[in-house]
Amino acid sequence: MSQTILHGYFRSSAAFRTRIALNLKGVAAEHRFRHLRKGEQRSPDFLKLNPQGLVPALEIDGNVLTQSLAIIEYLDETRPNPPLLPKDSAGRARVRALAYATAIEIHPINNLRVLQDLASRFGADDKAVAGWFRHWVMETFGPLEKMLAGDKATGKFCHGDAPTLADICLVPQVVNNTRFDVDMTPYPTINRIHAACLATPAFADAMPAKQPDAE
Repeated sequence: MSQTILHGYFRSSAAFRTRIALNLKGVAAEHRFRHLRKGEQRSPDFLKLNPQGLVPALEIDGNVLTQSLAIIEYLDETRPNPPLLPKDSAGRARVRALAYATAIEIHPINNLRVLQDLASRFGADDKAVAGWFRHWVMETFGPLEKMLAGDKATGKFCHGDAPTLADICLVPQVVNNTRFDVDMTPYPTINRIHAACLATPAFADAMPAKQPDAE
């Protein structure tokens, strides 16, 4: 079997998600680091792997996979235990909706290249950039808290008592929130689930601070 290689960056939410999924699936990967602030994701060798110039990129089973959500679903299809999506259609739809709330609603407008663009093109200072970040988190976390707190399908984790795709997407966002001083007190259910996740080695070992390229 070909070697599994994860190209990532310690602070990337998308790479963080992928590290969690690999850990949950018990897939060992060699890590190769692409420093986003130094532009290493735009190097010619990496652009051959991923023309988008984004992390993560995962070399696995003779394939080069990109986009963290697609990578995670590939891992779930090819390595089904433990499952990251419920067996029932309604459950899968709920987990995906919870996951997409952070991965699609928040992350694309709060990622590094957008925040850098706010500063370079529109003159936003650090205070304004942080305010932008917090605004879009709160726009989604308020409804997300209600979705989780008000549904009996929520258990120890976002859906039941085992981690799913929803938890894999939630934890990196909560961790990023701390860097921008997001007030998390209005979200007790999210905080409880986040704590349960970090008590799980697969999540704890994927934390940015534990990566070899952490700064």
